[in-house]
Amino acid sequence: MDGSMAGASKLTLMVNGERRELQAAPWVTLLDLLREELHLTGSKKGCDHGQCGACTVLIDGVRINSCLILAVARDGADVTTIEGLAGADLHPLQEAFVEHDAFQCGYCTPGQICSAVGLLNEGHAYSRCGAYTNIADAIEDVMARQVASDKAAAE
Repeated sequence: MDGSMAGASKLTLMVNGERRELQAAPWVTLLDLLREELHLTGSKKGCDHGQCGACTVLIDGVRINSCLILAVARDGADVTTIEGLAGADLHPLQEAFVEHDAFQCGYCTPGQICSAVGLLNEGHAYSRCGAYTNIADAIEDVMARQVASDKAAAE
């Protein structure tokens, strides 16, 4: 992706806590910008139609398929990729995925973890779907830890 490309627009994103001043052509997806310009390759390009979820990232804490969003349409957004979830330690959901062996082939695991974080952020993790049971177990484990932590903080 060439930032000097004719018709490129300037945009600013907070990516994994870091302010980034970027340029992107109007047709560049957020996924392509993350992978090709910022070299954040944890988010994967799978179906390129928003069906597989391998490209899922968090925008302002909400899960979104980055292959379906034009980068310029998210100017000013706070984007968190799988690389940005962990600090000095793994994110609780990353730990839970390891503890519960919640992996399939691994290609879409970053998207699944970001989606699970989004589910928790959005308050939509209270019903079990037909997902791979170890993934659901990992999400429920983190949700139970959050409830316990909130309860202890309130006391």
